[in-house]
Amino acid sequence: MNKYIVEFIGTFFLVLTVVLAANGAGAMAPIAIGSILMVMVYAGGHISGAHYNPAVTLAVFMRGKCDAKDVPMYIIAQLVAAVAAAFIGEYLLGYYGKGIAIPAASSLPVLPSIFAEVFGTFALVWVVLHTATTASTSGNSYYGLAIGFTVTACAYAFGAISGGAFNPAVATGVVTAGMVNVADIWIHLVSDFGAAALAAILFKMVYSGE
Repeated sequence: MNKYIVEFIGTFFLVLTVVLAANGAGAMAPIAIGSILMVMVYAGGHISGAHYNPAVTLAVFMRGKCDAKDVPMYIIAQLVAAVAAAFIGEYLLGYYGKGIAIPAASSLPVLPSIFAEVFGTFALVWVVLHTATTASTSGNSYYGLAIGFTVTACAYAFGAISGGAFNPAVATGVVTAGMVNVADIWIHLVSDFGAAALAAILFKMVYSGE
């Protein structure tokens, strides 16, 4: 149960930061998002592995570092946290803070968004697998920085195209908050899970440390 609680908390703060920063932090939003992910990875990594992302959970399972029984519970905890964070983020933006209104969602360009989500998610999962799941990097102190900076860099690179989710839980959260059209969520789900699976397959091909 402790692992699922940690996954809920980490995902909650990640999605809450996405909703609030994307609607109030301007060009600094990717830094805020990458930073909260970094600190939550450091906070929860020793308990749950700090996935906070169903695509990461899939890849870590394929890599052999997550028990099959944990996969559905991790994903449920992540998705429930994302929805809760979206509702609270909407409340804070609309009623408690400066009365910031979330702008109406516009449709995503399909093919560019797929490429953006695939590239960003692949980079994220690739870094997670190499820095946080291998014997050769076990006990390192930089894995949280590596993961957080990957999200920051990819958010700057691809965020204007697809919204820069790289995470089905984040996609669920921004759809719930009205930042992305619900009809476009398939772009994130297919791209993110597909890229994560590809990263796991290629990781197992190139990594020979075990």
